[in-house]
Amino acid sequence: MSTAHVHPLGAAVATALVAGALGTLLLPALPAWPWWCVVAVVGLYGWWRGGAWRVGGAFACGASLAGLHAVFALALQLPAELERADVPLFGRVVGLPEHDVDRTRFLFRVGRGDAMPDALQGRLLRLAWYDDRDGTSTGRHALEAGSRWAFTARVRAPRGLRNPGWYDSEKHAFARRIAAVGYVRDREPAVPLRAGQGIDRWREQVAQRIGAAVPSASSRYVRALALGDTRGLDEIDWETLRATGLTHLIAISGFHVGLVAGFFALLAAGVWKLWPPLGRLLPRPHAAVLAAFSAALFYAAVAGWALPTVRTVLMIGVAMAARLWRRPLGVADALALAGIAVVVVDPLSLLTAGFWLSFAGVAWLVWCLPDAQGKPVLASFLRAQWVATLGLLPLTVILFGQASLAGPVANLVAIPWWSLVVVPLSLLGTALDAVHAGWGAGTWRLAAWCFDLSWPLFERLAASGASLWWLPEARWFALPLAVLAAFWLLLPRGVPGKPLAALLWLPLLWPDRQLPGHGAADITVLDVGQGLSVLVRTRHHALLYDMGPAVPDGYDAGERVVLPALHALGVRRVHALVASHADLDHAGGLAAVRRKFPAAPLFAPEHAGLEGAAPCLAGSSWAVDGVGFRFLHPPLHFPDFRNEASCVLRIDTAHGAVLLAGDIGAVVERELARADPAGVRAEVVLAAHHGSGKSSDPLFVAATGARHALVSTGHGNRFGHPQADAVGRWEAAGAGVHDTAAGGALRVRLDARGVSVAERRASHPRLWDAARRQARMANGE
Repeated sequence: MSTAHVHPLGAAVATALVAGALGTLLLPALPAWPWWCVVAVVGLYGWWRGGAWRVGGAFACGASLAGLHAVFALALQLPAELERADVPLFGRVVGLPEHDVDRTRFLFRVGRGDAMPDALQGRLLRLAWYDDRDGTSTGRHALEAGSRWAFTARVRAPRGLRNPGWYDSEKHAFARRIAAVGYVRDREPAVPLRAGQGIDRWREQVAQRIGAAVPSASSRYVRALALGDTRGLDEIDWETLRATGLTHLIAISGFHVGLVAGFFALLAAGVWKLWPPLGRLLPRPHAAVLAAFSAALFYAAVAGWALPTVRTVLMIGVAMAARLWRRPLGVADALALAGIAVVVVDPLSLLTAGFWLSFAGVAWLVWCLPDAQGKPVLASFLRAQWVATLGLLPLTVILFGQASLAGPVANLVAIPWWSLVVVPLSLLGTALDAVHAGWGAGTWRLAAWCFDLSWPLFERLAASGASLWWLPEARWFALPLAVLAAFWLLLPRGVPGKPLAALLWLPLLWPDRQLPGHGAADITVLDVGQGLSVLVRTRHHALLYDMGPAVPDGYDAGERVVLPALHALGVRRVHALVASHADLDHAGGLAAVRRKFPAAPLFAPEHAGLEGAAPCLAGSSWAVDGVGFRFLHPPLHFPDFRNEASCVLRIDTAHGAVLLAGDIGAVVERELARADPAGVRAEVVLAAHHGSGKSSDPLFVAATGARHALVSTGHGNRFGHPQADAVGRWEAAGAGVHDTAAGGALRVRLDARGVSVAERRASHPRLWDAARRQARMANGE
């Protein structure tokens, strides 16, 4: 009985290897490393045996590689005994430090030595160095790429927020093997041990020279195109790039590396042609491919080893090897070999968007445009643009929760203009500067001038209301159906049933938002850290109670958490905003939310000082979709007691009530329980003041009769919230306590099936989830 031939390094094997690694990374938890060794042995046997066994063997090898890397990456993370400890460190600054208004963020590779804790030796940390509280500099601006320092840092294991939406900071830290995060302690001396050295220091110096040579604002884009240095791009820049679908062009991509490799290949071929005796030492074709690979390798290092550049270098390396060994090799074969190499070297790269967009983009083009050579350039370009737009749309929606409607138009201009004019000029300036510092200034200025010619068009496109389409989270089956739809639509003309393929897009582009019915409500307490933001949805309306914390010139939960979560939940309009009070942990994100929803009326305490706010006076009420809303506190002329003046909102549904208590303390709680016992009676209560010991008064807890108490806190917060005595009072009264720090975003549904509470970390488990691992260890699992 014959078995089908499967090439040991072909596309089928590469696909199986990727599928096995991805399957492992999607597991909620991992077996111990010896099990993965057994899987690896079985996989290698199947791969070596060949035939139909080869694909299964590659799948098992991919699974075992990802499993072993994941187990190792989790073992690197900071142990519990060093959590929030002050640790003396010495080591090297990795990459380019990011100097913000009041802080510097950087990666730090800890050195090895007897003075270092064993758990941190050789580990990669993500640290911040802040100015003093009075704004005076702490010397952080002296940090240079590649420099060595000794200082004391307070460290903790990577811990992220878990909310609806695509961004997961814990996944990012896990994929990069970051062992801990923290900040430099300014009470201890920070001592520079060695000035910056290496390729990163050279990149930093070139970035500084670009900034000096190009005085206009577009210098930040020249730095991104020339060096992959996107530190100068702010949130507005990224919004514009996302809205126009140009993020793939603004940083160094595989195409840029290909330009450099092609230039040096032509240069080497020209030198060999002008000086024929060189051919006796090395044939001209071999010299060309060696020059191309060397240039690509160097430029990938200049770009900071971004994944698209690594993919291109691997493809060039594979093509070079085939040329040297005189083996025919197509683009598809090179792509398969590059995919195998990436998975073998770093299977955790499958957790990054760059892997999927990079390989999928080339794969679609190879499959759809195999005969592009010899066709008119414009026709081939338009076909490639259509294939890339349609083929990558499913991945873009899943990875980023958005689709750029202006992207196809913007790319028609940006791809030829930036790739053939702006990028080559930026690269030429970098090459000239590498020969002699300062020689690239004129070329960089010309690149910036050419960039400025096109940028106003993209800004106008981004400002149009239809430029960016935010899409709700879709179910797991939406992606394969959309990929099948794209495959179907991209088949040759004459294939029947293409209009039916549009139906397969519906689960991705128009997913079920799971809106409550008439008289029901859906309450989502977002995981914003030490702060509060609660989304209340009825059948056709949405209300946002608090908007999360923000720090001036720094982190803004409204921008980073609240708005992405609203997009992921399919909230297109917010009908009312309630700021319980003006403290920054509750109203810090208000400005960002109001920029997105300027028409939403705002309610706040009378003395909150928030512009345009109407007072949330006790007794004020309204009803929508069969659900009633009523403010219980503060009454008219209540003094400006900040926390005690918080807006207390009661939500009445046909299936139970919810009480949102803001930051009121025990005095106000007792007064509410005595004055309006029916008003505080509720199935679900948001525990006041993040579970502070000075709130959750026993009389109030008993009066609510709550079955569920919700608490919004940040992990390891300095206040100790929620405090054990407050939690104990709720539990003694029969309520289940749910904390965002442990469970992530909390989703409460009040409908005909009753009252239910779902924790994001439990409903969407991830193997890198520190909170779930900690809970399992506490339970002895």
